[in-house]
Amino acid sequence: MTSFSVTGGRPLQGTIRVPGDKSISHRALILAALAEGTSVVGGLSDGDDVARTRAAVEAMGATCDGEKITGGRSRLHEPDDVLDMGNSGTGIRLLAGLCAGFPWLTVLTGDGSIRRRPMSRVADPLRAMGAQVDGRDGGRLPPLVVRGGSLRGIDYNLPVPSAQVKSAVLLAGLSAVGETVVRQPVVTRAHTEEMLAACGADLEVSDDGLDVRVRPSALQPFQLDVPGDPSQAAFWVVAACIVPGSEVVVDDVYIGPARTGFLDVLGRMGADVERVGERSIRARYSPHMEGTQVAGGEIVGLIDEIPVLAVAGAVAAGRLVFRDVEELRVKESDRVATIIEGLAAMGATVTYDDGGLAVQGEANLCGGEVHSRQDHRIAMALAVAGLAAEGTTVVDGWDAVATSYPGFERDMETLCAS
Repeated sequence: MTSFSVTGGRPLQGTIRVPGDKSISHRALILAALAEGTSVVGGLSDGDDVARTRAAVEAMGATCDGEKITGGRSRLHEPDDVLDMGNSGTGIRLLAGLCAGFPWLTVLTGDGSIRRRPMSRVADPLRAMGAQVDGRDGGRLPPLVVRGGSLRGIDYNLPVPSAQVKSAVLLAGLSAVGETVVRQPVVTRAHTEEMLAACGADLEVSDDGLDVRVRPSALQPFQLDVPGDPSQAAFWVVAACIVPGSEVVVDDVYIGPARTGFLDVLGRMGADVERVGERSIRARYSPHMEGTQVAGGEIVGLIDEIPVLAVAGAVAAGRLVFRDVEELRVKESDRVATIIEGLAAMGATVTYDDGGLAVQGEANLCGGEVHSRQDHRIAMALAVAGLAAEGTTVVDGWDAVATSYPGFERDMETLCAS
């Protein structure tokens, strides 16, 4: 493991572009592997998560040559080895859906964190469609063994809002007999629906975005420039808001459905944040922020941004409260525990009770030694806290950041040096 030291009190100034959106990058690689012909995809995330998905589709017969990805059902075949998805929950769940549609055996695994994450939410609907899915703990935990083919469409109500599960079922539905319907309790990230439509899939989305229908489809190749990841932009936006003298513009960011909840929360807190044009966000130091209540229905739209929003809450006035955050407990780490541990070590008070996470504001953050617990978003959130703290903060387990944002340290130094 590696460490990263952050010295507090340095304002951030300048314009930056964050890595390509991780969620879109995974889907672009998978859909390009399915599409008949060569797709051109620029701006893919350079993190390890997406590199694992790229390696997986190559192991199944797709060809990736720079930005060109050549695929098609006739090219794809059973992989000759286990597919190791590293730390990628999106990768393992979406590929389970893809592989369920083919008459071969696939073994999907990952690192220690992935092997503790629940997979029954994907396995259950795929079994209902006719795939054989097995794993540890009665099929609940990876490694997953998927024997696919001969699927039938289902009408499925998501028990937990999840774009990953929705996407896995839709990908399987491309190969199923009849129509597959996924019904959501709340709208989740719509990348899969948007990209399937662009590839010519036989797909319908209800006016409220809650119900998605797909029928067997042959996908067409496509061209795509992946926009910047809003979940990564959130780190610089919050940093600019809490460090005196800061003003940052994040360029070319995806601003679409279920991806900008963190901006809504910051807006309610009184942050000086604004959208510039269609794809840029400007953030300035905001000395008068106050805590707010974040309802359970909002959590699905900002699940990845809660760690860094908790940092904003620690320096704002009042209390920032997140309701119904149980899903945080089954991410790369138990993020309820790691947020509490990390911010407490820096002088903040964070409590958890009855499914809610409460951050007491007006903390005098102090540097110290904190640990990512091998969770990339916890590591980066604590680094942002270090920018607003007195003294030096050392974030142990910094190597986890390579999962999604290997250039984070470089970009922080660029903004602080400006």
